[in-house]
Parts: sequence; C-alpha cells; structure tokens
Amino acid sequence: MPASPAASIRIRPATAADIPIILALAEATWEPTYRFIISREQIEYMYRVIYTAASLQRQINEQGHQFLLAYADGEAASGYASFSAQPEAGVFKLQKIYVLPSHQGQGLGQQLIGAVETAVCAAGGHTLDLNVNRHNPALAFYEHLGFQRHHEEDIAIGPYWMNDYVMRKELGA
Repeated sequence: MPASPAASIRIRPATAADIPIILALAEATWEPTYRFIISREQIEYMYRVIYTAASLQRQINEQGHQFLLAYADGEAASGYASFSAQPEAGVFKLQKIYVLPSHQGQGLGQQLIGAVETAVCAAGGHTLDLNVNRHNPALAFYEHLGFQRHHEEDIAIGPYWMNDYVMRKELGA
C-alpha cells in the first residue's frame, strides 16, 4: 500500500549489513527509472556493474559512500540515497537516490536529499553535486530543490555512455 502524502518518514544510515535491502530496492527501481532514457542492454550492463553485493561493499568500504535508507509509515525500506566526499575540499557528491515507484511523488525523495544535505553540512561540506542523465525527467525535481546545471559530462561505462548534466547546489548560506 503506498504511503500517503502525510506519511511518517524515517531515514537512517545504512551499513554493509543493509546491502541486501539496497539490492532489493535497486532491483525494484533501476529499470523503471531508466527504461525510457537508455537501452535495455545499457540498463542491464550498468546494473551488473553497480549493483552487486561486492560492488556495494567496495562503494562503502573503499570509496567512502555513505548510504541512507528511507522508511515510510514504518514499512519496509522505500528508498535510498548515497553520497561521498569529493577531492575538492567541502564538495560532496550525491551518488544515488532512488525511491520505489509506488512511493514517488510523496516527499520521500525530497526528505532523502534533505538528509544528505544535513549530513554533508555536518561533515563540513558546503557544496553538493550530482549527475543526472540529460533526458531524465528527474531533472525538474533537482531544479525544484535548488540544484542548478553546472556543466555537461559524458562518462564511459564499459561500451556505453552516460550523457549527464552535473548539477550543483551550494549549501548553508
């Protein structure tokens, strides 16, 4: 049953023990997110690269990604986000944000980004970047939350390309 607009939302840090939850959420969100943007072959290839237990373990333990899990009305996890510090001092990157299709449009994504922003500020960060495919409808969502297009970036992932905007938001102020 989808959460109501006034759903009680709880967000908590995830650990390596939560990798099965993250994988289950990724399985339910990845294809619906990208099916109208990139080819099925590219979706499957990228999923196999990014979403294995070993890959998530590396992201957490070696690449410094911090994951957050969101729960709506105490139900099973309904979404997640991850972020990490970047080489430039004070700059962090929103690596991932996905919400179950049944829970989209109810404020969960906005709450997840707010929790990331709070964590980034607490860690001394002042800037949050993210990449979004130039054809992703989520672009309007990010702009609504105050992110601005900073530049374009084309990233090779195996034999495929991600054609992205890098969006930036200055935090605090």
